[in-house]
Amino acid sequence: MRKVTAGLFVSLDGVTESPEKWQLPYFNDEMGEAIGAAMAAADAMLLGRVTYQEFASYWPGVSSEDQPFADYMNNTPKYVVSTSLDTVEWNNSTLIKGNVAAEIARLKQQPGKNIGITGSATLVQSLLQDDLLDELGLMVHPVVVGSGKRLFEDGGALKELKLVDSKTFSTGVVSLTYQPAGKEVEA
Repeated sequence: MRKVTAGLFVSLDGVTESPEKWQLPYFNDEMGEAIGAAMAAADAMLLGRVTYQEFASYWPGVSSEDQPFADYMNNTPKYVVSTSLDTVEWNNSTLIKGNVAAEIARLKQQPGKNIGITGSATLVQSLLQDDLLDELGLMVHPVVVGSGKRLFEDGGALKELKLVDSKTFSTGVVSLTYQPAGKEVEA
């Protein structure tokens, strides 16, 4: 069975919104290798509407000569969760509407590698609450952003996680990998 794995950049105060405004000074080869490894372990992407629209406005015009992740971003199958979009135009994109939990459960049953989520904090929250998220990777940056969308907003239900891996990069970024507590996930 495939795993749904999420990876997010997050500030010390929990902000995930607009990481391009605050995370770049901390990006280095160590982070690039970690992101590359996560991409290599996934053969599909799961995106929320906002992240999809941001990525679709940027990545199609980028070549692998300019950005090392361009081929992955442009050629990997993408599943887009949205209640407001009617179509998705970016290469290899499929729109998921209706019963999202059932569709994600169906995708997890298909053969293949991980289904990776980049960004998409609202989607990550929802999948965690629905017990459909198998792994949560956070790259915690040593910066307080002050305002913006946070990974976990007030009002969510208690959800226990267990730390399964941690690394500290030379820039002070800490990479933390969690799985839902009590849920054993095959490697």
